[in-house]
Amino acid sequence: MTDKIDELNKILEEADCLVDEASINEALDKIASQITADLSDKLPLVLCVMNGGLIPTAALIERLSFPLEVDYIHATRYGMETEGAALNWLSYPQTSLKDRHILVIDDIFDQGHTLQAIIEWLEQQGTSSVSTATVINKLHDRKTDMQPDYIGTDVADRFLFGYGMDYKGYFRNLKGIYAVKGS
Repeated sequence: MTDKIDELNKILEEADCLVDEASINEALDKIASQITADLSDKLPLVLCVMNGGLIPTAALIERLSFPLEVDYIHATRYGMETEGAALNWLSYPQTSLKDRHILVIDDIFDQGHTLQAIIEWLEQQGTSSVSTATVINKLHDRKTDMQPDYIGTDVADRFLFGYGMDYKGYFRNLKGIYAVKGS
C-alpha cells in the first residue's frame, strides 16, 4: 500500500497543472450562462456521465438557477485503465426520457466515442433534444464528427487527470487539470 501511495504522490508531484481552479470556475461560469440561455425554460433532465462527470456536474448545476432534474448514466471505455476499449454500459437513467430535453455532462471531450454513443442511445429513447457539455476539450485530430454544445476550455493532447478525470482510478478529486509528466 505504501508503494502505491508513494507512486501516486510522485505522479502528482511531477505533473504539470494545465488548468487551475480559477480557470475551471471561469469555464464553468461561461458554460452555465450558455446553458441558462438555452435550457432555462425547458425543464431539462441533466444526465451526469459517471464517474468522470460527477465533479463537473455538481459544480455546473450549482450555477444553474432554474428547475431541472438530475440522473446519471454510466457508460465507459476506460474503466480503471489509461486507454479506452469497447464501450461498456454499466447503468442507464432511471428517469423517463421520452419527450425530455436532456443535458449530458461529462468531464472531457477526448475522441468523442462515448459521448456520441450516449447521444445516439438517448435519441432512440424519444427525447425532445439532447445537448452536451464538457469542461475539457482535448486538442487533437482523432475525434468523431460530433462536438459538445458547451465546452469549457481547450487543453493540450496529454494524459490528463483531476477535476473528474482519473489516473488509474485516482485523483478525480483534484481542483485543477493536470498532465502526467512526459505525456
